Amino acid sequence: MATSREDETVRGADRWGEDLSGESFVRCTFLDVDLSETTSVGATFEDCTFTDCRFSAGRHEASAFRGCRFTACSFTTAELTDCTFLGSAFASCSLRPLRVTGGDWSFVSLVDADLRGAVLAGVRLREADLRGADLTGATVTDADLSAAALEDSRWADADLRGSDLSAFDPRALPLDGARVRAEQAVVLAQSLGLRVG
Repeated sequence: MATSREDETVRGADRWGEDLSGESFVRCTFLDVDLSETTSVGATFEDCTFTDCRFSAGRHEASAFRGCRFTACSFTTAELTDCTFLGSAFASCSLRPLRVTGGDWSFVSLVDADLRGAVLAGVRLREADLRGADLTGATVTDADLSAAALEDSRWADADLRGSDLSAFDPRALPLDGARVRAEQAVVLAQSLGLRVG
């Protein structure tokens, strides 16, 4: 039976492999909680704080983590499908290899995140803070990166096909070997002041 909790602190719990579908948490604090291999459909976390928690190999679908903060958490081999992380922040987390398909990650903070080789497909990342993030070799396809903060981020060898690159300044961002479509190359050329055609 789905549960709803507010303003609780969960410390050192082992929830390995549990099904969190339909559960709701509001302003809860999770400390050193093992959520490895958990699954969920439609779980909700609002304004929660996660510290030293493990989401490794988890499979979450259509679940929401709104306004949450993740510090020193592990998402190794986690798969997140059509989830929302609107306004959440990640600090010192292990995010490789992470697979995200669909969902809304607008206004997320991923400052200095190591996302090398991650897969972010069809994700809304509008106004996300990716300053200093390393997306070398990442797959970021059909993603909305409009108005994202990208200073000092790295995108060499990334697959960016189909993504909104209007926030990219190729003079400042390493894009060596990145894959784009012809229409995206035009956008990048225009950002350099070139007239195409």
